[in-house]
Amino acid sequence: MNDKPHPPRTPPSARRDFRLLLSGAVAAQAGTQVTLVALPLVAVLELDATPFQVGLLTAAETAAFLLVGLPAGAWLDRMRKLPVLVRADLLRCLAVGSIPVAGVLDALTLVQLYLVALVTGVATVFFDVAHQSYLPVLLPREQLIAGNGAIETVRSSAQIAGPGLGGGLVQLLGAPLAIVADAFGYLASAVLLSRIRAHEPQPRTEPGRSLREDVAEGVRFVVGHPLLRVIATATAASNLFSAVLMAVQTVFWVRVLDLSPAAIGVLLSVSAVGGLAGAVCAGPLARRIGQGRLIWLAPLVTGPFALLWPLADGGAGAVLFAVGGVVVLFGAVAYNVAQVSFRQSLCPPELLGRMNATMRFLVWGTLPLGALIGGTVADTAGPRAALWVCAVGTLVVPVPLLLSPLRGMRDLPSGPWAEPVPDPEAGSGPDAGPASAGVPERTDPEAAEDARTVH
Repeated sequence: MNDKPHPPRTPPSARRDFRLLLSGAVAAQAGTQVTLVALPLVAVLELDATPFQVGLLTAAETAAFLLVGLPAGAWLDRMRKLPVLVRADLLRCLAVGSIPVAGVLDALTLVQLYLVALVTGVATVFFDVAHQSYLPVLLPREQLIAGNGAIETVRSSAQIAGPGLGGGLVQLLGAPLAIVADAFGYLASAVLLSRIRAHEPQPRTEPGRSLREDVAEGVRFVVGHPLLRVIATATAASNLFSAVLMAVQTVFWVRVLDLSPAAIGVLLSVSAVGGLAGAVCAGPLARRIGQGRLIWLAPLVTGPFALLWPLADGGAGAVLFAVGGVVVLFGAVAYNVAQVSFRQSLCPPELLGRMNATMRFLVWGTLPLGALIGGTVADTAGPRAALWVCAVGTLVVPVPLLLSPLRGMRDLPSGPWAEPVPDPEAGSGPDAGPASAGVPERTDPEAAEDARTVH
């Protein structure tokens, strides 16, 4: 059944089904963050993997966005989203659970790690696209910023607690057995999501319409929209260089900074504080400076702190790395809340799956390439050189945003038919010119404030 009607200012956390969605995110993210520490440590410590092999593992985790990213959206627009979420969690539970079993039997290999990464990657594609497309089923458009802020708060909170727990479990049980926590997290998420009762109508499809036509419509919507196009470009660049970091950071910590698994978990947990702060502050910042401004200011102000990563050395190396992570992650999460809410509010409901899948294909499709670049550079010139590639590349990320109409906007309208709202302080000129856009012009104060306490 549907949730009971709520007054417009009721925060998302007052809705039972939204709380279940958040609880599922808590369970899944807690386990995922343990594996974030444990999986590369399995490769480095248990299987003595080279930097390139670790990069290949990262590439395998994200290759699914290139393989099935576009058709996934078209398929999802033809089916209910909630059953997909539950099945994807169960598949990830089984795949990840095979690693500790193989570890106990002393049969674990890099090939199995690659296969698990590919399977969980495919399931994650469907889960993430369905998740972003399902949120508007549970919340009205004016609460999407608060809802996305809450989801990012959960994700960031898990990034604080999970890696520390993961590092401790690796230290205590070994890397393969520590991954049991991830399998249980996915199982708990599936159980919680299965209890959601909100009515989700079966999407209607045009008879005789092909999958290729559906995919093409989603691509045209994203590529043909000037603001979605530039957001996709900037986010793709950000993910490219983030993948370089993900591919080499564990090798750098273990073989250059000589950190223990427990210390690595603490380092990741400390860095994740920035993500939590970004999720908490995204709503208030969007109200204070404008959602349009937040999208380009966040990466512009925080990106230079990525230079601290390759500078990390000696006894203070871990501290420098953590400071860089705190600030960069703050900007990344604040940016993400703003631009994802914009996309959800802009897009017609019947196109949400294809729009999100097209965006994911474009912006996550760079992850395998970045991981391979990171692994190759680390293999030939060392992990510190790969971190310099990441840091310098991060400085370039806001350039497309600064050259777009976003720089002349403060607020963004709430539908694809509306013209963008120019920033009155920006004056006239090319950056203040019209381009269709769409996000709430104002955020419900109570809904946005709720993002401070929930993921």
